[in-house]
Amino acid sequence: MLLAIDWSSILAILRDFRISDLIDILLVSYLIYKGIRIVRETRAMQLAKGIFLLVILYLLALWLNLYTMRFFLDYLLQIGVIAIIVIFQPELRRVLERMGRTKLITPSGMLSNAGDRVGDSLQVIAGAAYDLSKTKTGALIVMERQTKLGEQIATGVLIDALPTKSLLGSLFFPNSPLHDGAVVIREGRIHAAGCFLPRPQNEELIDHQLGSRHRAAIGMSENSDAIVIIVSEETGVISVAEGSRLIRDFTQESLLAYLQERMLPDQTDKEKKIGFWKVKKK
Repeated sequence: MLLAIDWSSILAILRDFRISDLIDILLVSYLIYKGIRIVRETRAMQLAKGIFLLVILYLLALWLNLYTMRFFLDYLLQIGVIAIIVIFQPELRRVLERMGRTKLITPSGMLSNAGDRVGDSLQVIAGAAYDLSKTKTGALIVMERQTKLGEQIATGVLIDALPTKSLLGSLFFPNSPLHDGAVVIREGRIHAAGCFLPRPQNEELIDHQLGSRHRAAIGMSENSDAIVIIVSEETGVISVAEGSRLIRDFTQESLLAYLQERMLPDQTDKEKKIGFWKVKKK
């Protein structure tokens, strides 16, 4: 038997529907969508599945009048919020950090103070990484973006110098005092060297063939929006860690193109627009 559609009720709802209701629905939908994207590849996804299962069990207990089950689930849900905050503190911290990095305005301010120095430094860094890879000299270079890396910088030695191939080569030269740590690049300058980076959250899931530099790079990319360049001292392979992902086998040209795309988005867009207008004028 088909259910009859109550058109009068639907029309009444539509008649009272306001623009603010639409905005409310869209905002909630967006927050749910972003929340699912953030937690879907973390331990929090398993937590969400467990909470959903508990809710189903609670509704089932209400429907079947299972008083003991209801009492148990009531108690469990009361302490569950505190347990979630304690157990999943790293995940909650990353979610809040990502929310803080949301671009409400264009990130042109990142380049306004540094000027062309950032673009010039990318060419030097890509060339230095290639030179280090040829000699299989291990290196770890962190490109700071919106997330400030003060905690990591505090563990190293302040440099504050323009990057050059010779300077980067000397910093990572084997047995030099700072060669084991990471170099942090801020606004096109070498800000600090010999810095220690955080360990990855799920280190046991990382390929065992990856060394300590690759693991540190992944950990840094999990805790910030930084781009981390790694040169392997075993193979000389150039890799990049960003957003908890590791991309390998870069050449000097592909590394430079990647850094320019990720570090100079406004400049890339501007060049595209200029090129478009030139074509149109012709």
